[in-house]
Formats: sequence, C-alpha cells, structure tokens
Amino acid sequence: MKKTYLYLLISLVAVTSFVSCKSRSGKSDKTGMDYNKKEYGGFVVNNRYKRGPGPGLVEIEGGVFVMSGSAINVPGQELSSYNHKRETTVSSFYMDETEVSNTNWLEYLNWIRTNFPKDYEYYYNEMPDTLVWRRPLSYNEPYVDNYLRHPAYQDYPVVGVSWEQAERYCEWRTDRVNELLLRERGLMTTFKDLNGGSARANTTSAATPLPTGPFSTDTYLAGQHDDKGKKAMKDLNPANTAAAGTTGGRNTATRTVRLEDGILKQPYRLPTEAEWEYAALGLIGNTQYENINSNKIYPWSGLGLSSAKKSTRGLILANFKRTKGDYMGVGGSLNDKGSITVAVRSYTPNDFGLYNMAGNVNEWVADVYRSHTFEAADAFNPYRGNYYQDKKIADPATGKLAIDKYNKPVMTDALYAKKQTWAEKQASANKPADSIKNTYADQRGYRDPQSELYGEITLINDKSRVYKGGSWNDQALWLNPASRRFMQQDEATADIGFRCAMTMLGAPEIRSTGKPQFKTKPAKAFKSR
Repeated sequence: MKKTYLYLLISLVAVTSFVSCKSRSGKSDKTGMDYNKKEYGGFVVNNRYKRGPGPGLVEIEGGVFVMSGSAINVPGQELSSYNHKRETTVSSFYMDETEVSNTNWLEYLNWIRTNFPKDYEYYYNEMPDTLVWRRPLSYNEPYVDNYLRHPAYQDYPVVGVSWEQAERYCEWRTDRVNELLLRERGLMTTFKDLNGGSARANTTSAATPLPTGPFSTDTYLAGQHDDKGKKAMKDLNPANTAAAGTTGGRNTATRTVRLEDGILKQPYRLPTEAEWEYAALGLIGNTQYENINSNKIYPWSGLGLSSAKKSTRGLILANFKRTKGDYMGVGGSLNDKGSITVAVRSYTPNDFGLYNMAGNVNEWVADVYRSHTFEAADAFNPYRGNYYQDKKIADPATGKLAIDKYNKPVMTDALYAKKQTWAEKQASANKPADSIKNTYADQRGYRDPQSELYGEITLINDKSRVYKGGSWNDQALWLNPASRRFMQQDEATADIGFRCAMTMLGAPEIRSTGKPQFKTKPAKAFKSR
C-alpha cells in the first residue's frame, strides 16, 4: 500500500512539474522573444488555459454516427418524420444536463424586472404563454394559473416558450455567466461592492463611475464596458504602463479581459439537430474501440420502454402517453408517475448524463426545418439555418459598436463572403446601406430544390423550426431520437421546452487518460548568440 501511495505521489509531482514547466514556457519558438513581458512589447499568451463547461452543462465527446440511424419503421408513420439516413460527424460540445425549468425562467423574468423596472414590453415579451394549457374540452385552468409560478412545479420544464424566446434566453444566460465569472474573480467590480450586492447598481461608493446599463459580453469585449475590479489584469503594453506610472515599483496599468485570455465562456445557444440527436442516443455507452456493440432505439439500451432492473422492473423509462388515453398508469401503481410534465431530473440519465432526452417535453433545436435536410447538408456539423450577421460599427475610426437600449450590439446583415481589402472596406463604408443588395447573409434556403418553393407553395418556410424528443402528450414512436417535427418559431405549446448547448473549443478528445497517445516533443528553447 505504501509503495502504491509513493508511486502515485511521484507521478503527481511529475505531472505537476510538467504542467508547471509548460505553463512557464513563455518564449516564441519563431522569434525568440518572451511572451507576457513589458520589455518585449507586452504580447500576452495564456499558457495556463484550461477549458471547462459553463454552469449546468455536461461534456459531450463528439464523433461519427448515422443520422436517423435509430429510426424505426412504424406502419402509417409519415416519411418526413425522420431524416435522410447519412453518416455524419459531430464535433465535441457541451449540453445542458436538464431541460430549462420554471425556476430558471423565473430567474430570467426577475432580472428583467430588476434591471428594467419600467420596461413593461420587455417583461411581457419574455413571459411564457400560459394559455397553451387551455383546451376547449379539457379542464386545465389550474395549470394556466399555477404551472409557471407555483413552487409545486418549480423544477418542472418551462413550456409555452417559443423558439425566439428560447434564443433570447440563451443570449441572456451567456451574459450572466460571463459577468459572474469576471465579478467573482475581481476582474470587474464585485457584486458585493455594487451597492451592497445589487446587480442593478451603476456606480460604487468610490468616485469612479461604472458603465451604465447591464453587462453584455459583446460590448465588454469591444471595450465599451470599462469596469476594472481590484484584481484587474495587468496591462503590459509599454505605452499604457508608461502613462499609468508605477506605485512602489509596481505596474499600475490595468485592462479589461480579452478573448485571448480564455476566461470568458462561449455563447449559450440552442443545439443543432445533429448535436441533439447525437447526444440523445448516447452511443458512447455502447461503444468499445470504435465498435458499437448494439444500436439504440431510445436514449437507453434495449428495445423496450420499461426498466429491466430488479429494483425498478416494469417502470416506464420516460414520461409519455402509453395509449391515446393513458397518461400515467393506474391509480395505486402509477407507472411513469407524471400526468403532465415531471421534474427535469426524473428517471435515469442516458450515457452522456443527460436527463429526459426522450419524453417529458419536446425540445426546440436550432435548425430550420426541411424534409430532406441531410441529403444536402455537410457531413461535418450539419446544420440548416445559417443567417450571417455582423455587429454594426458606430464609429469606423475607433471601431466602437452601435448598441441598443439594452446595451446589446446592433446586428446587421453580413454582406460579404470573404474579407475585403482595406480599399474595398473604405469604399463600402461610404455607400448607403440600402444600396448594397444582400445575397449572402441568408443561407437558410441553400440547396433547396427548386420544385419545393418553400414558403410559397408549402407551409414550410424559413421560420419553421425543428423540435425533437417526444413529450408527456406523445406516444412512444416520437421518443426515438431520429423523429422530428416542426413548428413556427414564434409559436408555443404546452409540450415543447428546450435546453441549451455550448461550443467546445480545442481538441475533440475530452479525456485521454488510459488511451494510446503519440508523444509530443516540447518546442526547443531559443538561445541567442
């Protein structure tokens, strides 16, 4: 036992030493100049970067799978209920462990009311449509009044939320997570110092005023939210350090965090359809050395809908409607234990650790709906719905962004598919915006067959969004991860919710421990002669 402990200790020291040496290697292998030093120009390189998920997310290691490969043939099932089967690769990403709950949404509404107390329109627009519970021949009025706000349903998935509202929630969540990261580390004024912890405050007790308006990641990165906390990052730019001077021999120049620092999280967003289906299947639990031992029909292994474990034998594994009239089983022996929705951490998570990827509520995904998307889409990270936008520049000389009343950047259509030359950029800046025809930004109809004429002779258009997963109000055939339906992005129902995703940057492999690896030699240190 002592030998084992000693071996582990030595290994830990060796790994720590390696990491430390790597983190201290601050010299360019191409120019020989030191990084992170004022005398060499103050070029900052973060060699200590360590990625990780934002709050609520779990890691999903990507890979290849057959899109719609889990589809099952059901007599009478519409062909458009499944996608074209195609081998597809999804890059690694992060995904919410659970669906967004009522409490999560009420937190959003509370922030709006606190920060914009007189903007009744903003609050109203983000309110879920609680009237989705009403049915002409059903008594659901208690859900209209109670489902969103009553603590009995606080951990249940939020419903009555449109695709557009879900998108705006993702943007809001991104800013709150990044703001918390910066304030907790002292890189911005802490919440504690903002009027006794009030996130609404725009000034501190000190003489230096803070930026007006709520924190926005985009405007912060553009240098338009200049809030530096007590532990703000040192500015190593020689010009700035000279202007700021020194105190006790120490550099007093500070700066805001940049993207290159690797501190801020990537934006929360809706998952693509390919990401959602890949994550729902969770084939990682059925795979060994690239061999899939058995395919799946649902997010769990096996062909059935009920548990085979002794302690839970016979219990339904998801919240769905077993027959046209059976929503929860027989009184005294309730099966899926849910008449409508259930708490977001109900049942057993799949092999990625995700709850309710089948049943409970359908979930919005990012894609625009087309019946044969994956016949035309790319095989790597397939997605239909690209609408390219740029941040509007208010001052071309300084690069200052135009912002709206919520301190968010004003977005405009992207007009060019490649980087312009400086001369082209100056020439286009002097042209009226309406004189430039936009044929590039909107890619939602890319490769659409001319015979379909989406939005003209069909009910499917560029605002038709995909939702997946099945719900408490659906029968089992919709629990298959390959199934897909669509609805307009400004509509909502009592059986559609959502969860967020986040792009994972860097290498796709999440954990290399115990896996064969090529050894990488460190860069040779440059020695001047």
